[in-house]
Amino acid sequence: MPERMVGKQAPRFEMDAVMPNKEFKKVSLEENMKNDKWTVLFFYPMDFTFVCPTEITAMSDRYEEFDDLDAVVIGASTDTIHTHLAWIKTDRKENGLGELNYPLAADTNHVVARDYGVLIEEEGIALRGLFIIDPEGELKYSVVNHNNIGRDVDETLRVLQALQTGGLCPANWKPGQATLNV
Repeated sequence: MPERMVGKQAPRFEMDAVMPNKEFKKVSLEENMKNDKWTVLFFYPMDFTFVCPTEITAMSDRYEEFDDLDAVVIGASTDTIHTHLAWIKTDRKENGLGELNYPLAADTNHVVARDYGVLIEEEGIALRGLFIIDPEGELKYSVVNHNNIGRDVDETLRVLQALQTGGLCPANWKPGQATLNV
């Protein structure tokens, strides 16, 4: 039986990444924690596919909203930084990513995808897993989708804002609404 991760310290990671300026650098959970930032880490299966660019560009197009919430977004797959860079350099009209506002990380040794429970071992690719980690390193939210289904950026932002209230948020809670008084 898989072990519960939500409510525990998130697995620490450090990965090579292509940064928004197209430089190769490292991204890490420790760095985000040191900077008192929330981390939105999401995995996708592969570069140069069909559902993935819709999610990756949707997250990028809304990046300022994450930044306003003191959250760092990191996308990750098991592809290399060189493949990531080639995909970023491909125009959106040609199924590429174009300019991105956050880093794409390369989990080429599959350690991080495995640690987060999203690695499809026999294929060497990740499921669509999304994780929200607070500035103290606690994993607060986890959702894993089948690879055929893209995620909803509005829902990710809503959950992040709900977590940041520190309160009890009822079903269908929206930012600006009251939390439950208990």
